[in-house]
Amino acid sequence: QVQLVESGGGLVQPGGSLRLSCVASGFTFSLSTMTWYRRAPGKERELVASVGVASFNRNYADAVKGRFTISRDDAKNTVYLQMNTLKVEDTAVYYCCVPRLASWGQGTQVTVSS
Repeated sequence: QVQLVESGGGLVQPGGSLRLSCVASGFTFSLSTMTWYRRAPGKERELVASVGVASFNRNYADAVKGRFTISRDDAKNTVYLQMNTLKVEDTAVYYCCVPRLASWGQGTQVTVSS
């Protein structure tokens, strides 16, 4: 079955960096668009970034453009989210998702606080 396992979250000070990873299994990763979403406390889940097949068509939410970078390694069935210059408002649970399969990981908590 489809499995998505996120890791890399944690507590970081404003201005710091984190790299999230999502290891996928149970489907053809290389043929799948991959996305990162997040849900902040009291807010709706929002799309953060997406990367298409062969790393074409990378898209970002306005709030993270220029600070976050999504990438993928098809040999490792892994999608990454490099997050730089983190802000307090980036605090959320971050989820990996395969849109065409409507499958989600369990999420990883990112907390940005001084």
